[in-house]
Amino acid sequence: MHLEIRYAHHPGDFKGYDTDRIRKEFLVGHVFIPGEICLTYSMYDRFIVGGAMPVQTPLRLETFDALKAPEFLHRRELGIINVGGDAEIIAGGVSYRLGFKEALYLGKGVTDITFASTDSHKPAKIYMNSAPAHHSYPSKKVTVNDAEVAVLGSQATANHRTINKLLINSVVETCGLQMGLTTLHEGSVWNTMPPHTHSRRMEAYFYFGVPEKQAICHFMGQPDETRHIWMANEQAVISPTWSIHSAAGTSAYSFIWGMTGENLDYGDMDIRQPYELK
Repeated sequence: MHLEIRYAHHPGDFKGYDTDRIRKEFLVGHVFIPGEICLTYSMYDRFIVGGAMPVQTPLRLETFDALKAPEFLHRRELGIINVGGDAEIIAGGVSYRLGFKEALYLGKGVTDITFASTDSHKPAKIYMNSAPAHHSYPSKKVTVNDAEVAVLGSQATANHRTINKLLINSVVETCGLQMGLTTLHEGSVWNTMPPHTHSRRMEAYFYFGVPEKQAICHFMGQPDETRHIWMANEQAVISPTWSIHSAAGTSAYSFIWGMTGENLDYGDMDIRQPYELK
């Protein structure tokens, strides 16, 4: 297991960060390493961003010292979306098969979690978000067909996109974790535009499907004090509660959003119009 721990930051301090510091604190540069589990533990709502890429042998999701818990999900819940080849996930003695863009929710208290690829030549890429949980809800597999779908934006404003709400409270019961997958339509590059903050929740974005030699410019910071991070395919970024989270790509792409916090109200956003940004 590769583990990093990230600390929280005051927005006043963030104003003075240079490019290297912003990338060090908020960019998750390595989500997938063949044959490994990579986890980043953030002090923003104690949210975990991670990825597992099993190849020849299964990978077991172990606890680690900072959790101070006998099992990874002893006091947590876990959301998974597969962005690679077909996966087999065994959790609590139950086997789940996940295809491309299929999701799985695992509730508090589930033990003995392992990840495997059904074809080592096409390994699974299991993207994970985990948050603290106070109650145990049933585990559930969710496909794109099960998702709550919203189509937003337009080609005229270069933000035409389809949002698949996979692990939200209208689809599956969770304590605080919410996850979904957004795909930009051809010719559109802007996501989450107009942008917003939500002081009740933090969020993380994972970008994938970015074509070779293309890139994502992710915007963050307070609406009147914005900064940016240039990102590559299959990288993630942590977004504090006080920060906008929006991006433009040099081509169409997809991204997974995951969040946790005080409520499960997807529409609880403080929207800022583009002309208000600085």
